[in-house]
Amino acid sequence: MRPESDRRIVEFLAAGDFNASQIAGIARIPRSTVRDWLRQPVRAPRRPPSLDVPSIPEPEYSYLLGFYLGDGTISRHRRDVYRLRIVTDTRYPGIIEECAAAMQAVMPRNRVLVQRLPYRAVVISAYSKAWPLVFPQHGPGRKHERKIELAPWQARIVERFPRQFLRGLIHSDGCRALNRVNGKDYPRYFFDQVSDDIRRLFCDACNQLGISYTWSRWKTVSIARTDSVALVDSFVGPKA
Repeated sequence: MRPESDRRIVEFLAAGDFNASQIAGIARIPRSTVRDWLRQPVRAPRRPPSLDVPSIPEPEYSYLLGFYLGDGTISRHRRDVYRLRIVTDTRYPGIIEECAAAMQAVMPRNRVLVQRLPYRAVVISAYSKAWPLVFPQHGPGRKHERKIELAPWQARIVERFPRQFLRGLIHSDGCRALNRVNGKDYPRYFFDQVSDDIRRLFCDACNQLGISYTWSRWKTVSIARTDSVALVDSFVGPKA
């Protein structure tokens, strides 16, 4: 096996428009070897994907993070390319548009696809090698079967934009309903999530904003107080 320095000499001479015979004579390397090297140049090693956190659009990311924690999945495809998929209901075109816009803002150089599925479902998706860095919560198995916690840079974004985070969570796993009491309708919000960690993140954001909540069931957070509902209405409101 010839030293790597010989191969670098051949590449240098080839860049100077020397042919295989000339390179073999100058470098004193068999012409057959030179030809093989020129036919199969050494590929530059692939750079691993990186994440430029300061360039992330924080409001859109906080919203997309909430949506991902609810209805998002990341799957691996060929050549270490990953696909982020978020499935939602066709009845809410405004939410579909907002989710797709947030995904495009977070991954501006990649195409965002919106595809209709059977049974009133829409999948919003984009391919990128960087999705596992953008959402480090990605891992094997279902979200509620593994630990879900925010990276420090994610926690800082959510702390700065808790409304967008809650909006994404409610658009994915929440709803606004009317509770009828004594013939009068009272709006309230429900957030339904089997992951203890994701429910905790929801409640932490509520606490930061001074939103009161109770537990309807072990997996359901309820917001029913008039002032808290009004506050959530100011940045969420009915799904549309």
